[in-house]
Amino acid sequence: MRRVATLFSALTLATLSWTAGTAAHAATLAPSHPAQGTSVSTEEQRAAVRFWTAERLRTAQDVTTLPAARTAKLADPAPTTGERVTVPPLPGPTAPVSAPAPRAASPTAWTGGGLISTTAGKVFFQNASGGTFACSATVANSDNKSVVLTAGHCTVDAATGTGYRNWVFIPGYAGGNRPYGTFAARRLFWDAQYVSTRGNANWDYAYAVMNTLNGRTLADTVGAQGIAFNSQTGRHVHSFGYGGSAAEGNGERLNHCEGNEFADAGRPGSTMWGIDCVQTGGSSGGGFLADFSGGAGYLIGNISVSAGTNEYHPTLGNEALGLYRQAGAA
Repeated sequence: MRRVATLFSALTLATLSWTAGTAAHAATLAPSHPAQGTSVSTEEQRAAVRFWTAERLRTAQDVTTLPAARTAKLADPAPTTGERVTVPPLPGPTAPVSAPAPRAASPTAWTGGGLISTTAGKVFFQNASGGTFACSATVANSDNKSVVLTAGHCTVDAATGTGYRNWVFIPGYAGGNRPYGTFAARRLFWDAQYVSTRGNANWDYAYAVMNTLNGRTLADTVGAQGIAFNSQTGRHVHSFGYGGSAAEGNGERLNHCEGNEFADAGRPGSTMWGIDCVQTGGSSGGGFLADFSGGAGYLIGNISVSAGTNEYHPTLGNEALGLYRQAGAA
């Protein structure tokens, strides 16, 4: 069984868990809380790809969170209304779509093929202390065709504001294989509110802008899922990630959950939504999708935190849209 990481400081982990067209056609909405992030030099990108040997992939620890404390710093409420903006999926390489997979009320290996099998993938990164870790992410259609959606806690230490390094994304990862290669991040973007609140999960979303590989962008290589902002809540949704438990394949395969969304009513100040199915450490950052059919859909959030048998995602509102537009223009 893979090791599960306690990546953050105790304070950060506690607050993280439970505190409460194309982009060119999106409305111009400036986020009320400015973006933060980091840039990665060309040499650092090359070094990141070299760094992730097969052995380091195998030994990277799956990122998870701890039970919540009640002393977390409150944030301004995340917006629940705003202009609804949707960006459609971008077809990728032909991936056979099998018969519909059985309903996944618990984490289930994804065998349905389709666009999700090429656009979901694993993230690997290193923290300031040199530890190596694994999360999940999904390619989101964007103007530069280079953006992935993941969790804030997979990009930055909320206690210090320090971005992680040697950050790479491997689309379609399976059993150590890299069918489409290893893409290095050239920019990371997270919401400033996530750091200023020391990890309030309402703001636990982030985007990475990936470098090209063999002269092609990420989305040109594998396709991209659609993405939606200020979208309707309470729908039937699907989540995808690389959970690290033995039942989920020890982080070596893509797993699937689905269910009808419900609001997180149990945590003061929470604006998150969740389903009655939970993936384990390593799934952090994996996509929540609505209107999902044939392997394609619209990203409405990312796996962020879990409680009991439920997993939750932050909503993608005005701030997430502003951050996405910056990432898509980078």
